[in-house]
Amino acid sequence: MLVVWAVIGSAPQVLAEPELVNGVQAVVHDSVVTFSDVELMTMPAEKVLYDRYRAQRELFLKKRSDARNDSLEQLIERQLILRDFRTTFGQPERQVIIEKEINKEVDQELDAEIRTRTGGNRMTFMQTLQAEGFTLERHRQQIRDRIIITWLRQKNISSELIVSPHRVEVYYLAHREEFKVQEEVKLRMVVLKCPGENEVTKTEKLAEDILRALKDGATFAEMATIHSEGSQRNQGGDLGWWEPSRLNRGLADTAVSLQAGQHSGVMSRSAGDDYWVCQYSNSVPIFGRHYRADTTLKKEVVVEERRFEDAAAITNLPPPIEFSLMLVEDKRPERFKSLTDVRDQIERDLLAQERNRLEKQWIEKLKKKTFVRVF
Repeated sequence: MLVVWAVIGSAPQVLAEPELVNGVQAVVHDSVVTFSDVELMTMPAEKVLYDRYRAQRELFLKKRSDARNDSLEQLIERQLILRDFRTTFGQPERQVIIEKEINKEVDQELDAEIRTRTGGNRMTFMQTLQAEGFTLERHRQQIRDRIIITWLRQKNISSELIVSPHRVEVYYLAHREEFKVQEEVKLRMVVLKCPGENEVTKTEKLAEDILRALKDGATFAEMATIHSEGSQRNQGGDLGWWEPSRLNRGLADTAVSLQAGQHSGVMSRSAGDDYWVCQYSNSVPIFGRHYRADTTLKKEVVVEERRFEDAAAITNLPPPIEFSLMLVEDKRPERFKSLTDVRDQIERDLLAQERNRLEKQWIEKLKKKTFVRVF
């Protein structure tokens, strides 16, 4: 058999491994699933996995293997369903009517695709398919198969499933922890960009002027609308409600330290995922925290805390890219969402679980009456 080195895009050679160019991966009665079929279906997921795990070779290879197995299982299921269609509706008198309806639906979907992709130019569409390695007939067959599979799934898995209110309530009580909401804070921000080190003193002075205006009675929304360079400027700096865990750590630590209705002093932030947040008083930095993204823990951690004796104490730190002020308008304590709030979500989840159960049951029945062999 021919062997090649399969390499994903620009993946380093260390991730390359020998794979069959093509070969039979599975037989479903008289139909085959080839290695190329599996590779083609896995390709989008494989690219995502490589981007995510490129530095972890063993984990990448395991995830890629899992994705290929999932693709193979899906392709086997497709062949099982298509065979079920042929055996169930193979009688000429039944097939004529059904094929007529299917062909009509295929024509409608194909015409819509031609209009969308090439403005209705059939010749251009065929040339586009050819460039992608497909013929019009093969593409039409793929559409037909997809329609048949969707139709049989709907036929064998009832779309009129009902979840009783009692079952929803039982699920809610058994999974109540899933509906816990952390403490939330409602925030407004004034953000002042600092385009270069020469602008630091000027930008910090503007932030101090805004702080004095707030102390003199100006509203935070007014100051944000006039001065902020953040994306919520036109909304008076309103960021809405946030769980602190969803904020970057520098903002979260400031938010949880403030009471409802209280605003911060002037703060600065340096660039990147390895950054400093410093607090100022009368234009003098007084305190700073060093944050860094921990890839192992998958969260930001505090690396260092430092109190400054004078302005010169921060000269060895990265320069700030912005100054800001924060207002905590309101706070909501940790709580559980009510059953009323989550009833629709629970119903959708339970319906999806029931459809998955019925689909697996149906596929298992098809497997029991069909010869399937995986290589």
